[in-house]
Parts: sequence; C-alpha cells; structure tokens
Amino acid sequence: MSPDGFDAVVVGSGPNGLVGAVRLAEAGLRVLLVEAADTFGGGLRTEQLTLPGFHHDVCATALPLALASPALRAIDPTRDGVEFCHPPVPAAHPLDGAPAALVLRDVDATAAGFGADAARWRATVGATAGAGFPLVDTLLAPLDLPPAALLAAARYGVLGALPATVTGRLFREPAARAAFAGMAAHAILDLGAPVTAGYGLLIGALAHSVGWPVVRGGSQGLADGLVTRLRGLGAEIVTGCRVRDLGELPPAPVTLLDLTPRQVLALAGDRLPTGYRRRLARFRYGAGVFKLDYALDAPVPWSDPAVAGAGTVHLAGTFEEVVAAERTVARGGHAERPFVLGVQACTADPSRAPEGKHTFWAYCHVPNGSTVDMTAAIEGQIERFAPGFGDRVLARHAMGPAALEAHNANEVGGDINGGAGDWRQFLSRPVLARHPWRTPLPGVYLCSSSTPPGGGVHGMGGWQAAGLALAGP
Repeated sequence: MSPDGFDAVVVGSGPNGLVGAVRLAEAGLRVLLVEAADTFGGGLRTEQLTLPGFHHDVCATALPLALASPALRAIDPTRDGVEFCHPPVPAAHPLDGAPAALVLRDVDATAAGFGADAARWRATVGATAGAGFPLVDTLLAPLDLPPAALLAAARYGVLGALPATVTGRLFREPAARAAFAGMAAHAILDLGAPVTAGYGLLIGALAHSVGWPVVRGGSQGLADGLVTRLRGLGAEIVTGCRVRDLGELPPAPVTLLDLTPRQVLALAGDRLPTGYRRRLARFRYGAGVFKLDYALDAPVPWSDPAVAGAGTVHLAGTFEEVVAAERTVARGGHAERPFVLGVQACTADPSRAPEGKHTFWAYCHVPNGSTVDMTAAIEGQIERFAPGFGDRVLARHAMGPAALEAHNANEVGGDINGGAGDWRQFLSRPVLARHPWRTPLPGVYLCSSSTPPGGGVHGMGGWQAAGLALAGP
C-alpha cells in the first residue's frame, strides 16, 4: 500500500471495525478499510458450507444486540437495505417429558407459561426489559454512565452482579429455572461465577424488548449494508490483504485495530511500551466452541411442536444440567451432555435454504483450543429433544476451535467473544484504563470485542474507539 492521503485506516472488518469506519467516514474523514480475508464481515460472514443453496452463518445469526446497540441504532443499517426478520418465538428451551420453556416477545405471555414463577420473571427479566434503551446503553457503554441511567443500572446490578446459580434460585419452577440458565449460559462461563446472572437478565430481556432477529439472506447482509454505507461515503475497502506490521499501513492520523491483543502485539511489537505489552500479554481468552452446520430436508422434528417456531433453541435440559455442563468446560473438561445452542434461521427467513428445505446449526462450549470432536455429544442432545433428527440431515459441516480461528483470527482458540468475559475482564478489557480503546501509540486505537463491552454484534468497540479518535488526544 502506498500513501494516498487517508485520514483514518481501519484494520479488520468485523462488526466493530465496520461501525468504527462508518462513524469516522460520516464525520468526513477519508477512510481506508483493510481486511485479511477475501470477504469482509468477520463474524458476520455467510457461506454455503454444506450444499449449494444452503446459506449458513459461520458465526453470529440471532442478532438482538444489533437492534439494541446505540451505535447501530444511530447508523440504522436498514437505510442500506438490511432487513431484520423475527421468528415467531425468540427462544425455546425443551425439557424432558414436559412442555418446552418459551421466551416470547411479550413479557406477560412468557411469564404466564412459568406458572408460579410468573411474578418472579416479570420482576427480574421483565423489569430489565422494561428499563429500555437507557439501561442497554449504560451496559454497552459501561465506562460512560449517563446520570439518568444510574438508578436503572443500580437496580440491574443488585441481581446482575451475582452468579446465575444464586439469582436462579429465585425461580421455583423447572421451566423458568431452565430458561434463565440457558440465557445465562451465553456468558460462556461457569454459572457460579459473578456477573453471570447479568448476562442472563440482559439476554432474556432483549428477547422481550427487541427480539432475537436474523438478517434476511444471512448475517453477511448486515456487513454488506455497512460496506455499502462506507462506499457511499467515499471509503476505500481492500480485502485479501493481511497486515503483518503497522509499518505496512499508509500513514494516517487515526488507526483503528479490530484485532485481539495477540494480533496487536504481533503487529506493533516493540513500538508499544514494555508495560503495556505485558498487560496485553496477560489478556485471557475464554472457552471455545465446536460448531455443526446442517442442511436438512425438512424441519427439525421437535418432540414439542412449539419449539418449531423458535429461532434459537437451548438444548441441555434442567437448570442443574446447564450449570454442570458449563462448569465442566470452565474446569477444562468436555461435558458428556453439553449445553447446546441451536439456531433454526429458516423459521424467520426461509430464503436461507431451497424451497421446503432447512438449515440448522448447533454449537457447544469447549476448552480453549480443544481438539475433541463433539459431534456425537451435540447430536445426542439434539436427538434427545428431536428424535429422528439424524434422518433429516442431508449434509453436515463441522468447525472446531482451530477451524474457527483459521476462518477468523480474532476467534483465538475458538473463543467467539474476543476474550473471557468474567468480572475481571469486564473491568480491564484489555487493560484497566479510563479509555481502554486508546493505546500508548499516538492515533492508534483498539476496537475489537477484546474492548468494552465485549462480544456480540453491537459495534460498540468501534463506535467508542472512533469517538475517541474524533475527539482528539
């Protein structure tokens, strides 16, 4: 690359890099976006992994944070043709020999399904949903608390700071307990750890407040929409160009790195002060995932027909089983009956597969860098709640941690969240600082999910980094 008068260079085109680039470009800066892969999008890429005509999201599919994020609300990708599609049921949690726990858009309808726990669901998850965007904005920008949201944040924190195993005891009925555990398991942590209840409250609340939508045609559509915006603003976009050293980039006053600490250390090397390098080197990556994508000749044959309308399905059984499975992974093991997160995108978007056919993906958590094939364990959980599933499989595609990292270098060891999301790295992500997006190098900022607020398709890392860059030193 040669100097060409760029005001800003963004390395990496995941949701954070794209959002950061859009914010800079909309402020009038001439932006260069550089992506190592041949296709932009990072965790938003959609590919035909199994058979022609079956479109699979390699990473993210259900995108509640894309609707809730203040960054993406401000950008509004629907202006660029992005269409969000909602399944009839945001999430379901099948149970053995009993009706599935259903988390619906309506709080009261959901609570009614939990019997004696109806009031408790409304007072916890429902109250979190009722706090609305001011609370979400506070949680997604935790270092910039607006005074108006302090009370809502404090109320949320009373329960959210606790382990899910503690807050989960508020629920007495198996359905509500299981549903809450499934939400909390999105933390990819031992559910006995602090702040895991907060994950459960927020993820569950988003199902009520904004839903768990998918993007028509695949999550790639969201990346495509943001790229369309960038090109309309005059940005230059280069794919298939892996940056191995900061010196390879054209000089620019602002550089945003949508990279994890490991890649930043490799790119910047001795340019970074010794103390900062040491702090980045101490950054901890979390558990990985083992993922299976399926092309199906018919819908998943759920034992409870109500599950057929769910976009996301949590497969693990009882609260206690979810807790045990996630604790096993946190201790470095592989659960015999893992917590399996499944997505049937065709319930909201039939265009993902040929007419009459369906896609389905499922993953479970595994220790970082695991080489264990979890296919049998995952399919055992699917068959447990959908007997005959295997008969509907036309093709499957497996990706363990190594394959995921090869596809997206930010998924170190299969960690899809850019680093462990426990309470310590909630406060120091990737380092403890008032503005952790800013590096000691003048004009260089970090914007990946290794910065606050962490994993998820919300773009807030890019939004915050770009905002700091625009504000100046």
